[in-house]
Amino acid sequence: MASLLGIWLGVAFGTAFGTGLVSHFMQHPPDGFSWPSRPVWFYRFTQGLHVTSGLVSVPLLLAKLWTVYPRLWEWPPVRGVAHAAERISIIPLIAGAIFQLATGIANIAQWYPFRFFFTVTHYWVAWITIGALIVHITAKITIVRANVGRDRAARTHLSDRISQPEPADDGLSRRGFGLAVGAAAGVVTVTTAGQFVPGLGDTVLLAPRKPGVGPQGLPVNRTALAAGVVVIARDRGYQLDIVGPRPFSLSLDELYARSLVTVRLPITCVEGWAADATWTGVRLADLLDRADVPAHASVRVESLERRGGYRTSVVDPPHARDPATLIATRLGGAVLALDHGYPARLIAPNRPGVLQTKWVHRVVMV
Repeated sequence: MASLLGIWLGVAFGTAFGTGLVSHFMQHPPDGFSWPSRPVWFYRFTQGLHVTSGLVSVPLLLAKLWTVYPRLWEWPPVRGVAHAAERISIIPLIAGAIFQLATGIANIAQWYPFRFFFTVTHYWVAWITIGALIVHITAKITIVRANVGRDRAARTHLSDRISQPEPADDGLSRRGFGLAVGAAAGVVTVTTAGQFVPGLGDTVLLAPRKPGVGPQGLPVNRTALAAGVVVIARDRGYQLDIVGPRPFSLSLDELYARSLVTVRLPITCVEGWAADATWTGVRLADLLDRADVPAHASVRVESLERRGGYRTSVVDPPHARDPATLIATRLGGAVLALDHGYPARLIAPNRPGVLQTKWVHRVVMV
């Protein structure tokens, strides 16, 4: 059972780690690399899978710790080099796994009792945890093969690590325990995956957000009040500045008069929820062409928000020139709600929600 749980947990953690890297490098791309803007659903899929696989890891990890708990106190504590590597890897593996899951759940609930910056810490602890997991797998692979594989030769020198027949009437069987853990993981999946899978929003019971709940049918993570832009965003003297070789500005009325392009795009949050919406606005590419911004240039989109790690975002050419990338002024046919970025916001395909800058007032060639 410990071997089977280890396999399941390894798959879940590996999936969470891989999809987490996608999210990290989308937000912080390596020099010279630009993520494509298509397919539009790619980030929705990877980030939804990231959060769901992390949540599924919770019952798997608890069950795994319960099955191996007696082994943590075995004596002698070290019986050789391989055993020492296994024992040493347990410390960062267990500590890292618990830390990642606990802080990840706190993040999707937007509860931050800790002092550190979640994104950076979560990223680096993930590397420590996955490194410890690789060492642990290397040390345990023979035992796992002996217990779940068909190689009888692997059982020769592992008599103390091989599953024995279960005594009759000895409580919950291994099969029953495995089914219970699998059922728990299944319930977590079914009741959380709907936050990113289209059409399953009504099954979201354990996730902190339902995709269709919020102003204009979309959830809101950061409100205008929290961002400190309530007054300045409503200023009738607002103008959108496009800064390039031939800079120009649009007044609020001019911007709304030019908002003639409508696209259907999902917005996907790093917390794992995603929702489709109909956006209307001005193509960013058209604004950049008017300002003579070269097609190969990136631009920085700036918010009216004065503080915050995501008050600006860089839009690379694949997204800046995509015909579906808008400076949006309407959502679902109505003027943007203040909490959704009024008077204007960025919306682009295959892009994390934290980079879909709200309350946009300036676009600058970089």
